[in-house]
Amino acid sequence: MAAPLDLDQLQTFITISDTGSFTRAAEAVHRTQSAVSMQMRRLEERIGKPLFEKDGRSNRLTEEGEKLLSYARRMIHLNRETLAAFDDRALEGTIRIGTPDDYADRFLPEIMARFVRSNPRVDLTVICEPTAGLVEHIRRGNLDLALVTHHEQIGPAEVVRREPLLWVSSANHAVHEEEVLPLAVGRPNCIWRQAACDVLDGMERDYRIRFVSFSATVVAAAVLSGLAVSVLPECALRPGMRVLGEADGFGALPDCGIGIMRGHTSQPEVVDAIARHITESLDNISMPVIEDGGGFDFAAHAFSRLKRSRPASLSPSW
Repeated sequence: MAAPLDLDQLQTFITISDTGSFTRAAEAVHRTQSAVSMQMRRLEERIGKPLFEKDGRSNRLTEEGEKLLSYARRMIHLNRETLAAFDDRALEGTIRIGTPDDYADRFLPEIMARFVRSNPRVDLTVICEPTAGLVEHIRRGNLDLALVTHHEQIGPAEVVRREPLLWVSSANHAVHEEEVLPLAVGRPNCIWRQAACDVLDGMERDYRIRFVSFSATVVAAAVLSGLAVSVLPECALRPGMRVLGEADGFGALPDCGIGIMRGHTSQPEVVDAIARHITESLDNISMPVIEDGGGFDFAAHAFSRLKRSRPASLSPSW
C-alpha cells in the first residue's frame, strides 16, 4: 500500500502557494528555509512529479503543482473538520451574518457548507440586504459580521476578493444597441449604478433608468428578458448573459471590492472562525463555467481572475 501524504508537508506547500515565496512560507510555518525546501523535495519525491519551476528569481507551481494544490486544500480542510468533530471545546452559539443577495447566491453555499461542517454546534442567522442596510445593521449591533461591497465611505472592512464590474446584456437580444439605452440598476445610493451613469455620461450616451431594484434576481430578470442592460460583478453573471465591452461601445467600469465588516459581538472567536472560512472560500471559489452559447463573449472580454486583492473600490451593492 502506498504511504499516505504528510499533512505538514501539504500545509507548507499551501503556504508557499499563498505567500508566493519559500522565505515567507518558512516564516509563516515557523521553520527554516532549508527545512521548508527539504519538505518540498520529499513531497515531490512522494508525488513523483516536479511541483515548482523557476520563474526568474522566484518559483511558481507547475501544472502538477496546481493540480496537487486543490487536493491539498481539501485534505487540510477535512483534517480540521475531523478534529473539530471530536473537540469538546468546539465553538458553539449563534452568529448573525448578512450579505447582499447577489453574493448570497454565488458564495453562501460554499461558505455555509465549510463553516457548519467544521463548527456543528454553531447556529447561523442570515439576512440578505443591500450593503447600505448591512452597514447600518453592523452599526446598530444587529449583525456580527457582514459580507459587503467595499468602499472607504462605509467604514473599515477587510477586502477579501476583488472582481471586475461588467456591463451585461441578454445573449439573445440586442437591447444594448437601442438609441436610448434602457438600464436595470439598484437604488440611487448604489455605487454600481453611479459608476454606470458616470461612464455613460462621459461617453455622452443617452440612457434611461427603466428598472430599479435592490434585488439581484429582479435585475437579472430584466437583463435576461432583453429589457435592459445592467452592471454586475463577475460572480453575479448567469447563463444567458452577454458581457459588453469596448467593441460594443461600452467604456470600462471600476473594479468591485468584496469585504468583511465585523460588528461588536460577545462571540469574537466565532466571528473570527467564520471570517476565516469566508476568506478561504472566496479565495478558492471558481466562477461558474458557462458553455459556448450560454452567453459569455469570452473572446472579446477575456479578463483575469482577481482574488484577495486589498485595494478598495466600490460601495453599496443592490
